[in-house]
Amino acid sequence: MNFMNKSNPIGIFDSGIGGLTVVKSVNTFLPSESIIYFGDTARVPYGSKSNSTIIEYALQDANFLAKKNVKLIIVACNTASAVALDELKKIYEIPIIGMINPGAKAAINETKNKIIGVIGTETTISNKAYSKAINNIDKDIKVVEKACPLFVPLAEEGLIDHPATKLIAEEYLKELRNENIDTLILGCTHYPILKEVIQEVIGKNVKLIDSGSAASTEVDEYLMGRGIKNYQHNIGKYEYYVSDVPKKFNEIAKRFLGKELEFLEKVELEEILNI
Repeated sequence: MNFMNKSNPIGIFDSGIGGLTVVKSVNTFLPSESIIYFGDTARVPYGSKSNSTIIEYALQDANFLAKKNVKLIIVACNTASAVALDELKKIYEIPIIGMINPGAKAAINETKNKIIGVIGTETTISNKAYSKAINNIDKDIKVVEKACPLFVPLAEEGLIDHPATKLIAEEYLKELRNENIDTLILGCTHYPILKEVIQEVIGKNVKLIDSGSAASTEVDEYLMGRGIKNYQHNIGKYEYYVSDVPKKFNEIAKRFLGKELEFLEKVELEEILNI
């Protein structure tokens, strides 16, 4: 299996740019690993698409990364993780890790009162992905889920400290506050950008779970367990591919990553469809 090589990159895909928060997290945990990122920016968002469409897109995204000889794929999109992960695992021999199970496990380990909140896209919430994952492990935990679609454009516009963001957060999160949750899963890769305002509104006693960080920990453990973790001291290389380059892409990417992109290339959608 040619992907079982320490020096091969990790592949990460997302419906757009939100998965860059996962790239940042992987970089923190695994600085020696190289990363190839694909953002399907021409067809974003996945969160409002049908399940069949999401599966179709996710298969194409994973195929693009598989052709790049990656040793592991991270589905850095909670929506695709919720809907398409099982299908991806049926098709690809390459190990694939999504957002849902790592986030669910991390929340279970943190909760004291067994009341966990989840915020995410409409599709992630309507599929009850986190509820199912959590209750499969512990059926006694109460899970309260809430769709927060406006958090995505707020994060991309950089409206982190804006009064409108706090007002919207108050509206979204009041139901979860009333449920006395002690743990909140940020079930969308955009949401860590708004972590401070979410924490302020939900309350300092509520533990926030970043699914991207939880997935990065799982990736670290997996690579180590399979003997394919890159232990070299040099910093990994990063390549970013997108199916469209929005006007503000570089600006948003810098905000999400905290640094400039090293390599960015647009991939024609026809190339993704014909892989």
